[in-house]
Amino acid sequence: MKRRTLLTVAAGTGMTVLLPAGWQARAAGKYRFGFSQVTTVEPWRVQFNKDMRKEAAKHDNLELLISDGQDRTEKQVADVENFIVQKVDVLLISPKESAGLTGVTLKAIDAGIPVIILDRNVDTDKYTQFIGGDNVVIGRAAGEYAVKLLGGPGKAAGNVVEIWGGMGTQPAHDRHNGFHEFTDKEPGIKYLLDRQDGDWKQQKGYDIMSTALKAHDKIDLVYGHNDPMAYGAYLAAKDAGREKDMKFLGIDGLPDEGVTWVYKGQLTATFLYPTPGAEGVRQGLKLMAGEKIEKKITLPTMTIDKSNAGDILKQNGLM
Repeated sequence: MKRRTLLTVAAGTGMTVLLPAGWQARAAGKYRFGFSQVTTVEPWRVQFNKDMRKEAAKHDNLELLISDGQDRTEKQVADVENFIVQKVDVLLISPKESAGLTGVTLKAIDAGIPVIILDRNVDTDKYTQFIGGDNVVIGRAAGEYAVKLLGGPGKAAGNVVEIWGGMGTQPAHDRHNGFHEFTDKEPGIKYLLDRQDGDWKQQKGYDIMSTALKAHDKIDLVYGHNDPMAYGAYLAAKDAGREKDMKFLGIDGLPDEGVTWVYKGQLTATFLYPTPGAEGVRQGLKLMAGEKIEKKITLPTMTIDKSNAGDILKQNGLM
């Protein structure tokens, strides 16, 4: 099928938004949104779904369908194809792998369904909208913080273990690149491991760190691409009796996870990576109402350490 698109410009942004050929805003009525989630096991993904359902529950005219990709690209592709067959009004996708979900994203667009990509991008710009955090910015915040911990700009020195998220995901590469924009300027900082894929899992973070501890007598800082992997590394260091010798940085900043670990002194800092679920629902409903939407929405981040972790826990009723 030849792919055609309708071009619109988001008000006040000058950004071009791509909508499927023949797509029209729906009259007020009952809408069905289909959301393809990577997994329902990881804590950040659990919160993601909670945020989305909470927002959807505010709208009596919306039915939200959420599928579980079970952390497998082929399952997620099948889920999206099923939503296409069901002719959902809006399709939301948070890809496990960027390349793996690109083809089915284009298939949905060809079928006349607006597609909102959440969190991890796909290898095309033909989607309707992307919503997520800026992982390069978050990586930079972590890198700048790491340099300060290790002695400051021009003086920083130490041995660093970096535990990657999924190698096939753009967020992992962005978090790596942003971090190294700061740390690579410091000749005193040494990296102890080749790229180690922790697949965003706590247990894999533990296993990678256990291997690093056996191979290296001195580790000063651990940078995990998310909080569970950083916490897994902390637990491995604790089991080896070495956790007090090093600092641990993570990303996500969930109150009952990363923020709590920071407050307890298990992680040194985490960097907020907000879930895009609620905003995805809001933007989909704007489309249904015929409103113009931005091509990209970047969610904000913040640094969370001992200075503010307690306040965040209080705000979330956890203290």
